[in-house]
Amino acid sequence: MASPRLETYCCPNRDAATQLVLNFQPEVFCGVCIGSASISLLLTTLQLLPKKGQSPRKMPKASSSSTILLLISICDILGCLGMIFRSSVWLGFPGFIANISVVNKTDVWPSTFCVGSAMWIQLLYSAGFWWLFCYAVDSYLVVRRSAGLSTIVLYHMMTWGLAVMLCVEGIALLYYPSLSSCENGLEHAIPHYITTYAPLLLVLVANPILFRRTVSAVASLLKGRQGIYTENERRLGTEIQMRFFKIMLVFVICWSSNIINETLLFYLEMQPDINEMPLKNIRSAALITWIIMGVLNPMQGFLFTLAFYGWTGWRVDLKWRKREIPWESMSSSTAGENAYPSPVNYQSNIHDSKKISTTDSQQTDEAISMLSEGNTSSDERLTRSSPIYQGW
Repeated sequence: MASPRLETYCCPNRDAATQLVLNFQPEVFCGVCIGSASISLLLTTLQLLPKKGQSPRKMPKASSSSTILLLISICDILGCLGMIFRSSVWLGFPGFIANISVVNKTDVWPSTFCVGSAMWIQLLYSAGFWWLFCYAVDSYLVVRRSAGLSTIVLYHMMTWGLAVMLCVEGIALLYYPSLSSCENGLEHAIPHYITTYAPLLLVLVANPILFRRTVSAVASLLKGRQGIYTENERRLGTEIQMRFFKIMLVFVICWSSNIINETLLFYLEMQPDINEMPLKNIRSAALITWIIMGVLNPMQGFLFTLAFYGWTGWRVDLKWRKREIPWESMSSSTAGENAYPSPVNYQSNIHDSKKISTTDSQQTDEAISMLSEGNTSSDERLTRSSPIYQGW
């Protein structure tokens, strides 16, 4: 799982609260992490593979949102691989891991593995948080018709730049000036915890606000597309709202245990003796949430694919098939119908106005389709209600 306690474990002089959770059934904890990460890895990969008997997912021509969703899943997959590798080494080589607990200047590999694996997991999940924030921003910009594939470059720069910068800064402050002196005082630990949890808290606070604004903008777009708000439009708006709700629900379920656990451990750190009897319930709660983190953190990848696309089925189709972009096919068919020149000038003007109206409606449909990408029923309903489909 992803916790800043993984980095503090690399300190030989770790605090008592970190020692408490890391010494609690380490074999069981590592086994839980391996099992949860393996299941999530397999199911996430299964979700993303094309399926037999299903048409390819309908995507607009320039869908930065669908690219972001794929990158979020990739970050989760790579994070799960890091958890499996780290926990497997912990279980398979206990003597190798035991060397981390002492200052050993001759054998640097245990500390190198500890720091490297912890940084890998933190970096990938931190990048996933930033990509999720970019998805909320992009959804809002798409509805406002201010986003496209060109903005994905800015998202890459922001996501990977901030993720690397915060990760390196937090690790450098924690281990300054060396591993043997880290965790000697809060001035080392607090900046590290802030840089770890800053993107997580940003998603918890900012994404619901952006999603709410996007849903309101979608309702306005659907009302203005044909001048009326039919049952199809209302249902499509509700489905987009439910998709955003599922995304935030998965995020809260997978990471609320981290916030609770960290709060409990910080409270224990401020006590003179964490082994006192009045603190027994708090210690028990911290250990329980520690195990829950090992289960829920890796499952984020699979649960996100359910929120993004729904259950896609078991039957995998590994054959390459060209994906049809529905907007291109509909536009070409419309162009074929209107290919003959109008005999009178005023009819040409009517066709021009219809063309402008069709273009605006098509842009609206593409924006809505980006937000409902992966939902087959929504795509079909959007196509039927499209002015292009109706032959405007």
